Amino acid sequence: MNKNNIRARAQTTGRATRRALLAGAAGATSFVILRWPANAAQFTYKLGHDQPVSHPQNVRAVEAAANITKESGGRLTVEVFPNNQLGGDTQMLAQLRSGALELLQIGDNILANVVPSASVAGIPFAYKDYDQLWSTLDGELGRYIHAQIEKAGLHVFDKAWDAGFRQVFTSDHAVNAPADMKGLKLRVPEAPIQLSTFRAFGTSPTPINNSELYTALQTHLVDGAEQPLVSIESARYYEVTKYITMTRHQPTPFEMLANGNAWRRLPPDLQEILSRNLNESALRERSDVAHGEVALQAHLKTQGQAIIEPDHAAFQNVIRSAGLYAQWRDTYGAEPFALLEKSVGKLT
Repeated sequence: MNKNNIRARAQTTGRATRRALLAGAAGATSFVILRWPANAAQFTYKLGHDQPVSHPQNVRAVEAAANITKESGGRLTVEVFPNNQLGGDTQMLAQLRSGALELLQIGDNILANVVPSASVAGIPFAYKDYDQLWSTLDGELGRYIHAQIEKAGLHVFDKAWDAGFRQVFTSDHAVNAPADMKGLKLRVPEAPIQLSTFRAFGTSPTPINNSELYTALQTHLVDGAEQPLVSIESARYYEVTKYITMTRHQPTPFEMLANGNAWRRLPPDLQEILSRNLNESALRERSDVAHGEVALQAHLKTQGQAIIEPDHAAFQNVIRSAGLYAQWRDTYGAEPFALLEKSVGKLT
């Protein structure tokens, strides 16, 4: 394949739940190879992320990449590299900042290592549903966080992407209440908020890349993890776990970022094509995730998973009693935390 071709990877799953989750995007789930004249592209940009090829984020990124190439007449091509093919999240973020990578789709929780206020987007037990989440992150809080990202020398696109509300899932130990989490070795991202959250529950939080998690569960290197349903399904973690506890403890917004110099190199018309297509695909991807969760629960039950509905207030009380809301406010800034509480209500 010519190096300027789009290497966008997605594969047809053939499962009814996946079709429900990706309604309207089924055509994008096939392995995509779009051929263009060898010397047509003025700009070839790589887009990295950590999700599997069948995840809605990858499917919609592939969709956006195809549209960008088509609308630009081949002047701008975007090559999508899923599943940590370019390295782990922190490695890709370093590549983005250095200019070795032009585009990156990354969770606000990981981005917080560079832009601390990004953590406020994923405060645990703050949002009651997806509508409240996106009205907050498309509103004042989101604009504040985006301004801080721009100050860090990165370009951020207007619409964040979504991996869904996170759930706890385990191999051999059912989690029905906060006390059941004590002593568990749980995989978490290398993100400050998740580390402090699960320490408060008495677990041993263990950062592991997504690409290594299946093996870590299979070999019992960890007892479980916490991820959204769509990730549990798309990465087939249900093959090596037994229980899913619907804690809905944290949203997983992802920012779409560009290296600042790479963004500025594009002429205005290509900036517009890139921005519009990434933003439009982000909105479709959010809908894929939100509307697919009922079908995903049903499918995961057929795969032998026990779905547990806990008392969410009991989990939130652990966070509040540990003083984490006040700690996060003081750590990540009174201003963004006040914007969060303005939208969702008092947390501290």
